Amino acid sequence: MPITDVELARTAAQTGAAVVRTMFGASLTRLEKSGGDFATAADVAAERTILDVIRTARPGDAVTGEESGRTGAAETERMWLVDPLCGTLNYAAHTMLVAVNVALRVGSDLTAAASADPFADEVFWTDGVRAYIRRGGVDEPLKPSPDSRLVDVNLDPPFPNSPAFRATTLLADPGFTERFRPRVVSTTLAVAWVAAGRRAAYVTDGRLHDNVHFAAGIALCLAAGCVLTGLDGRPPHTGTGGLIVAADRETHTALLDLIRNR
Repeated sequence: MPITDVELARTAAQTGAAVVRTMFGASLTRLEKSGGDFATAADVAAERTILDVIRTARPGDAVTGEESGRTGAAETERMWLVDPLCGTLNYAAHTMLVAVNVALRVGSDLTAAASADPFADEVFWTDGVRAYIRRGGVDEPLKPSPDSRLVDVNLDPPFPNSPAFRATTLLADPGFTERFRPRVVSTTLAVAWVAAGRRAAYVTDGRLHDNVHFAAGIALCLAAGCVLTGLDGRPPHTGTGGLIVAADRETHTALLDLIRNR
């Protein structure tokens, strides 16, 4: 029986996660990028493995990888977005806070996605309608919750909305600290955690359309019933950009008001 898109997303993410897990702790060559960013040999190896899985099953699809860019058919509505190791700096510093992200965009819709945690052996996945976490081969529905009051804020540049929005200013706002507790995980694994109820919200600046880091997490949160907008409260990928993803409307409204007041 042919593999479905969501099965392929899960398999690809888990295969990449196995590579990331195996290479953890080794002395890895750094491949310098612009702006002080870098990849490691683990990023490259995991992406190569993920792309092999996708191309074998879907040879006619296009793929955009964090390390290899766009490959495949020039004219297709089916685009796989692959981030083989989100949290490279964490990983290089021997910190086990990373994600392996795989998402499929068909036209303008994210129809399948998976975000794998290589070290917790968890994979968060969605078929575009439902969202689950798989542990030990067992699937459980993702259930967002604001109860933790933990809000992850992305402090990594670029900041295209500065000076109108600065993440550091948000964290210093008394209204923020009265209601929430900040966290800086530095990997989009934290976006999946909002869908799973482990975080109340996540806030980032940036242009996120077809962004390999965020596509899987956005798909998970949408399917799980989270509240998502840009920093200006407009639908994602419109207006000023950025992202506020919250477990519920009340949390989203509070964060949006704080951002607007700054």
